[in-house]
Amino acid sequence: MSDALDAARAALKARQGAGARYDAAAAPSRDLALARLGRAAFVRKLNELDDGELWAPSLRTGWTRRRVVAACALEARALAQAMQLACGGPTDEFAETDAAALDLAETLPARALRNLVHHAETHLDVVWRDLTDAQWDAALPGLTVATARETALLHARALWRGAVDLGNGGRWTDAPADARALLAAQ
Repeated sequence: MSDALDAARAALKARQGAGARYDAAAAPSRDLALARLGRAAFVRKLNELDDGELWAPSLRTGWTRRRVVAACALEARALAQAMQLACGGPTDEFAETDAAALDLAETLPARALRNLVHHAETHLDVVWRDLTDAQWDAALPGLTVATARETALLHARALWRGAVDLGNGGRWTDAPADARALLAAQ
C-alpha cells in the first residue's frame, strides 16, 4: 500500500508542476493531518451557524461562540508569526494576538470574523508548508510549545476543541478514533 501511495503522490506532484508547495519530508505528517482535519471540522461547524447565532454562549464557560472563533483564529496567527520569526521569514506585517486583540476580534462583524479564520488558517498552513526539514525543530521562544514541530498538535487540539465548544453538534467522537486521546490531552 505504501508503494502505491508513494507512486500516487509522485504522480500528483508531476501533474501539479514546479510551483506547487508540499510539506517537508521531516514534517509531522500525522499531526498536520489532525490539524487540517480539525480545521475542516471547525469551519464546518462554524458555517452551520448563522451570523446571529455567533453571539450565543459557547460550551466554554463565560465565552460566546464569537470568542471561541476569534481564539482559534488568533492562535493560528500567533503560531504562524512565531514560526516566521524563528525561521527568519518576513516579519513586517505582524498583527497583535494578545488578550486585547481577542477582545477586539470577538466584536468584529460576522463576515470579518469568518474571514479572520480563513486568512489565519491559510497563513498558518502556508508557513507549515514552507518549513524546511531543519526548521521543524526550530525553537519558538515565548510560546507554550518548544518547537515548530509541536505547533501542529497544539493547533489541532484547539480546533477540535473549538468545534465542540461552538455547541452546535460538534463531538470529540468526530475526530479520528486513533487520535482522540492525543487531542484530548492538555
